[in-house]
Amino acid sequence: MIIKVLEVDNRTATTHFILLGFSTRPAFQVLLFFIFLLTYLLTLVENLLIILAICSDGQLHKPMYFFLSHLSFLEMWYVTVISPKMLIDFLNRDKSISFNGCMTQLYFFVTFVCTEYILLAVMAFDRYVAICNPLRYPVIMTNKLCGVLAGSCWFCGLITAMIKMVFIAQLHYCGTPHINHYFCDISPLLNVSCEDSSQAELVDFFLALMVIAVPLCVVVASYATILVTILKIPSAQGRQKAFSTCASHLTVVTLFYSTTLFTYARPKLMYAYNSNKVVSVLYTVIVPLLNPIIYCLRNRDVKAALKKTMLCNRSGPGGDGDFSG
Repeated sequence: MIIKVLEVDNRTATTHFILLGFSTRPAFQVLLFFIFLLTYLLTLVENLLIILAICSDGQLHKPMYFFLSHLSFLEMWYVTVISPKMLIDFLNRDKSISFNGCMTQLYFFVTFVCTEYILLAVMAFDRYVAICNPLRYPVIMTNKLCGVLAGSCWFCGLITAMIKMVFIAQLHYCGTPHINHYFCDISPLLNVSCEDSSQAELVDFFLALMVIAVPLCVVVASYATILVTILKIPSAQGRQKAFSTCASHLTVVTLFYSTTLFTYARPKLMYAYNSNKVVSVLYTVIVPLLNPIIYCLRNRDVKAALKKTMLCNRSGPGGDGDFSG
């Protein structure tokens, strides 16, 4: 394979990276291809069905489902940024990716990850208002506020990714670096830079702290207040009904935050280990697949709407104990 290089300040700057991916036998690569292809297609179908169900069912035109539709839309693109290239590499000996392609993939991946962190915090706030202030819920969570909150999530994700890219893209990468990953991520790129990347690391750490820590504090504070409120409900049935409104979201938050924090809360040198690829598969492939299933299993309104969408006939009204009225 011929690798093009450019001369910059008497140094060779690469125009390509090599993604090492999963080092396995060819036969196992084919097996992985079919497994991940099936997972990718199922993720797209699941999230698309949820979006269609929410849009078509008037009973789901509530803030909780409005944010859920944004989460489903986000995760469809979230997996699309990574999966197609990964699937091609399973069947292709040439696992190279252009510099521009790598930076584009990284930009959109960071955008979607940051947006999801903030969106999950917004959804936690929505559950807090619904359970702790049920009478004021329609007044507080207006359509205008929901639109502003959703737009702010996307805006913050785009701006955060842009700032990170300014520092990462200007780093010098000598020759054709081999990235020990199956997609272009920040830590693997910092590892293969042939110049001091401390400034980029500092910016990445500060922004990651803001995007992860602040939403996490919102989530913890919201659910701590929700728990106190639920414990004050006198009847067991009332407590169960209140808890069911946030159980799905709490499960999704736990899955996403635990897997991503394990990866991004550690020094970049830890990315030299292959175990990080396995953890990355959890939040880039498995979690987006499980999220729609979790919401469907725990939410009778969504299940009823999905039946209407897929079978095109009426289902009986179901409730999941939504306090939004």
